[in-house]
Amino acid sequence: MNLAPLGRTAGPSTTLRLLDRGCATGTPVGLAEHLLRHGPAPRPGTRLVETVEEAGLTGRGGAGFPTARKLRAVAAGRRRAVVVANGMESEPLSQKDRTLLATVPHLVLDGAVLAAEAVGADRIHLCLPRSRPVLLRALADAVEERRRAGVDSVPIRVEALPHGYVTSESTALVHWLDGGPARPTGARPRTHEKGVHGRPTLVQNVETLAHLALIARYGADRFRRAGTTASPGSMLVTVAGAVREPGVLEIEPGTPIGTVLAQAGGPDQPLQAVLLGGFAGTWLTTPDALRLPFSREGLAPCAAPGAGVIAALPHDACPLAETARILAYLAANGARQCGPCTFGLPAVADDFTALADGRPTPGLVDRLHRRVGLLPGRGACHHPDGAARLAAGALTAFPTDVDHHLHQGHCRRPAVLPVPPATPTECWT
Repeated sequence: MNLAPLGRTAGPSTTLRLLDRGCATGTPVGLAEHLLRHGPAPRPGTRLVETVEEAGLTGRGGAGFPTARKLRAVAAGRRRAVVVANGMESEPLSQKDRTLLATVPHLVLDGAVLAAEAVGADRIHLCLPRSRPVLLRALADAVEERRRAGVDSVPIRVEALPHGYVTSESTALVHWLDGGPARPTGARPRTHEKGVHGRPTLVQNVETLAHLALIARYGADRFRRAGTTASPGSMLVTVAGAVREPGVLEIEPGTPIGTVLAQAGGPDQPLQAVLLGGFAGTWLTTPDALRLPFSREGLAPCAAPGAGVIAALPHDACPLAETARILAYLAANGARQCGPCTFGLPAVADDFTALADGRPTPGLVDRLHRRVGLLPGRGACHHPDGAARLAAGALTAFPTDVDHHLHQGHCRRPAVLPVPPATPTECWT
């Protein structure tokens, strides 16, 4: 995917921006230039939590959890805390985190150190996929540059983890940092209670940490100049599929989906639907979807921003075939630790492939609905839930296509979305 010019936003120039126009080349901003732009990071300590709460910053990794609440929970722990900066970005359609890390790494690292000071942590782990060696080297160089300059009060260690769809989950990161496989370990105990080596652990997406660094410098009021009351600030969005300039944009939450697509050069052909949130997201048909504000409250209750992905599907693509390819990938990339992941998700993927291929068996659609309904809330992690949401949403959004495939067979349209091969995660350690 080619990156669109960075730093474009619908907001006024007085709003806080992660990727300003000086970053448009995509080359990394070194420490000296970073300090020239922003000055040294302040040392607000526990006051930072109050400022972040006033700003209304929420997590940019997908869940949208209030950042200040996370910080308080970790700071309240009885043992010395740990900070984990999550740069794994395992969603295949997303490019935002690697763009941020490759362009303004010191903004992310500032945020990690500030968060560590606020929660009383004595170490920071920056987790990146080992499948991106260039990014790993660049971040290791940035950390070393900071060490030589003596700008950090808390040491940062760059960690190279196995790259799989579920290895970015917070408990998977903790499990790997504790010496185990990078598989999710379930919801309890929560990482803020018992994380790395049993210590309270703040696991935060790298975009969230970059926003935190700007809020600490410029204040909550300036952060709130962008976005909406419920979703303030800017956000990074990856636009994929049938647009002229696919890539990463910085937008204000609440921007209509059609406007975001226009910022990406506009559709290169008529659209039939958009996939919002990534592979665990939701299909919405056009033109109604294009008028929806891209924010958590603007999309509720039908969808969510998720990993900040908008994928445009043209009219000449088959939505069932695209969904089947994604489901096959998700089925192959589960942790295989529970029944829904080991048996249920592959069964749903096989049924959906049969439907997309025009090979219906008696009761196929009824069986699909029943199996999809059994997946949510039963897995060792939330991986089956996302796959169920995608499958159920496709069956609801495209009834005409379902009927065509049941009665007239495969429509043989070309594949559009960049879905990786449905091969299992090679290594967990």
